[in-house]
Amino acid sequence: MRTVTRVIHDCDPGHDDAIALLLGLASPELDLLGASTVAGNQSLELTTSNAIRVLDHVGRADLPVCAGAARPLVREPVTNVSGHGESGLDGPDLPPPSRSPEPVHAVDWLGRAISDGVGPVTLVATGPLTNVALLLARYPEVERQLERVVVMGGAIGEGNVTPAAEFNIWADPEAAARVFESGLDITMVGLDVTYRALMTPAHADELRGDGRAGRLVADLYEFYSRVHRRRFGRNGAPVHDAVAMAHVIDPTLLDTQLCGVKIDTGPELSRGRTNVDRWGRLDWRPNCHVAVEIDAARFLDLLVRRIARL
Repeated sequence: MRTVTRVIHDCDPGHDDAIALLLGLASPELDLLGASTVAGNQSLELTTSNAIRVLDHVGRADLPVCAGAARPLVREPVTNVSGHGESGLDGPDLPPPSRSPEPVHAVDWLGRAISDGVGPVTLVATGPLTNVALLLARYPEVERQLERVVVMGGAIGEGNVTPAAEFNIWADPEAAARVFESGLDITMVGLDVTYRALMTPAHADELRGDGRAGRLVADLYEFYSRVHRRRFGRNGAPVHDAVAMAHVIDPTLLDTQLCGVKIDTGPELSRGRTNVDRWGRLDWRPNCHVAVEIDAARFLDLLVRRIARL
């Protein structure tokens, strides 16, 4: 009998967040309870609108979407317009959202949904970790029902927004530090693995002929790949957040290593760096399963097959 994992997606759509959301919907291994949104790739208003627009596109108005933190805990808000466009989801021609978000703050909804007593929940966090940090402060009892937190963010090596840092951690390093120091079971899916699994024009062409979800992902890829070609010279685009979702679906896609990880909350040159003691040289408490290898071919095959049949 297949085990089904109860999942909540905390996100800031964003092209790769949208693809991760679709992958979660398309996977019978997951019971997606809903989505909470956070400011990150764009303003909270736009990331929330985008989550609803994606769910509308595949006929899933039944899933709750709750808007959360509109700014980081301490820092001034910064959006990723250069990566995702003015709407946060440039490329596809999606209509306006059919509904408003639920009339409850995402942190309160998360606290209730996780503590409902039905069973443990895995939180897949693919945006800045502001909502998660606020959740742990306001509802510390959820730690008993949170099975794990799978974070798309960070890097052992170089970042993508500065030489030191990946965007999600850099956008709210204080929140990330709170989460990584919480004692929860955390997996960090960082740039070290996501950049090894590039979606290509061939994948997009295959999806374009496969239904509404496939066409949407192909349109998302078209815009997103142009950004990565211009910025990094790559003939393809990473789908960072979908790797985190795929890890929950099939943990064998990634190899992870239990490490001590500390978040740098310092000034700009080091802000948001995920310092990873991979080789145990320092006396740091191992607090995170860090993704170090990916089976890129199997991940991309899973992504294309699942979304094609959604």
